[in-house]
Amino acid sequence: MSTAIGKWLLMITVWGSIVPLSSAAGFEWKDTPGKYIDLHRDGKKVLRYMCAFDASTPQKQVETFKVFYHVFDETGEKFLTNGPDGDHPYPAVTYPHHRGIFVGWNKTGFQGKTVDTWHMKGAVQKHIRVLDRKTASDRASLKTLIHWLTDSGNVIVEEQREVIVYASAQDIFKADFVCELKAVEGDINLDGDPEHAGFQYRPHNDVAIAPVESRAKYLFPTETADPTKDQNIPWVGLEYPLNGKTYHVLHCTSPANPQPYVYSAYRDYGRFGSFFKTSISKGRTLKLDYRIRVCPGNLPSRDQLNRDYLAFVTERNLDKSEKNP
Repeated sequence: MSTAIGKWLLMITVWGSIVPLSSAAGFEWKDTPGKYIDLHRDGKKVLRYMCAFDASTPQKQVETFKVFYHVFDETGEKFLTNGPDGDHPYPAVTYPHHRGIFVGWNKTGFQGKTVDTWHMKGAVQKHIRVLDRKTASDRASLKTLIHWLTDSGNVIVEEQREVIVYASAQDIFKADFVCELKAVEGDINLDGDPEHAGFQYRPHNDVAIAPVESRAKYLFPTETADPTKDQNIPWVGLEYPLNGKTYHVLHCTSPANPQPYVYSAYRDYGRFGSFFKTSISKGRTLKLDYRIRVCPGNLPSRDQLNRDYLAFVTERNLDKSEKNP
């Protein structure tokens, strides 16, 4: 583990017990072929994996040029996240390329050129197939193959992306995301800036159009943490109002991910996440780990979120994971 990450972990001094996973959960994956895959728990929708790809018209291409995840609210009926729903035309929104839980870099170098896998200019992310799906009493997982393609059809990245959703009495949504990015046709350079690259979360567009005083706010591991200056902040908390309620999100970054990384976590419409720069040589694979928790109510204490982050590291054995180069 790096010295920088160790600095933050030393600041996290309060350890807590890991909350047992519920044994009463009933998970089920349900397909809407060619559009999306929904995860249900006890009859309510929890997660939607958006896997459509349709280039038949410019509008449909814009709606389907990126693979991402939606999170549902506690009723299982409304989205907490931004992006097309797969059933209706995508309306005009603030920064429409920000979609739920998503990943990309606005400066993706490949074969001597630069394409944009954030705004999806010169590239698309295309779902290829489901590799594995599982359900158990305490969790459900979905692993898929995604190709990041140039406009001419070259495979920039062959990605295996897995989401592991846990049953949790406190959370609306608790999941780990594992992204394995393989360079198959040439070396890749992942570059850009914290505002337009990395693994990020974007709340529903209603947050962006709410009165300024009612928009998103953030919490960091220490009172003095500054995401515009500090590197390798282990987690960031977000709070936002939606549909007359308040929700909070915890975004955790694995200490085994490439470093240094930085968080973009200051926009009042709530788009936030962690970003790094790195290269992947042809034939090599880069593995990334993150956790996202979405809960009802206001942000808890800093100490509680520190404990939640340490639970993530411990449960996933990330403190012992082989560091990415």
